[in-house]
Amino acid sequence: MRLTLDAVSVEIAGRTLVRELRLAVENEEIVGLIGPNGSGKSTALRCVYRALRPTAGAVLLDDVDLAKLTLRQSARSVAALTQEASTDLDFTVREVVALGRAPHLRDDQALDAREEELCAAVMRRADVAHLADRSILTLSGGERQRVYIARALAQEPQVLVLDEPTNHLDVRHQIELLSFLRTAGLTVLIALHDMNLAAAACDRIGVLSGGELVAVGKPGEVLTPELMHDVFGVAATVVSHPVTGTPQLLYELTEHHPEGTRT
Repeated sequence: MRLTLDAVSVEIAGRTLVRELRLAVENEEIVGLIGPNGSGKSTALRCVYRALRPTAGAVLLDDVDLAKLTLRQSARSVAALTQEASTDLDFTVREVVALGRAPHLRDDQALDAREEELCAAVMRRADVAHLADRSILTLSGGERQRVYIARALAQEPQVLVLDEPTNHLDVRHQIELLSFLRTAGLTVLIALHDMNLAAAACDRIGVLSGGELVAVGKPGEVLTPELMHDVFGVAATVVSHPVTGTPQLLYELTEHHPEGTRT
């Protein structure tokens, strides 16, 4: 399924958070969004999973405007892992993951045998099967994050939207998640702060600054010392990974002088 952000703009309280964002994610492609804090990454993703309605422009699944679908219909195609993902109720991990089937069920319809096995499979994939009967409230931040990933996969989406999904995850689970995305057969739009992870996981990377898309292309085309300086204000050297050849950034620490103390 092709995902298109067609001139999407978002204005809230007189402030433009995203301006005429044009970005297409092809079928089964992984596109990463990077940018400084406040650059509009999360705002753009919220338009895709319908937590926000664009002020102008449209989000399309293939050629269908999301705004013309019911929330249930769009949830059958688009699953999201958000930064605000939380569960305040004392549900077990098994129950939380089963919530991912809600868009496919009617009222209080129970899961059938296939859906039970699906939920078990995605819990194994997210490495939380051993936590199935634990309360979500008793888990660590990383464990919860993996449960929410399993819940998103239980939706059986065609499009997966991930907002900083590696937050709280240890290195092994970060790599396992991003490796899974490479083979999942899903259309993926993912916001990441770690540029090296983005380079390893994404087919293309879009760079947001001040709510505008300032660059888009393959990691080697986008992740340059010039862009890192202009957009992020940091000095970086780009090297090739010795095994995969993907670009990797080495940052240079600079001496910090509080305002008024530089000599």
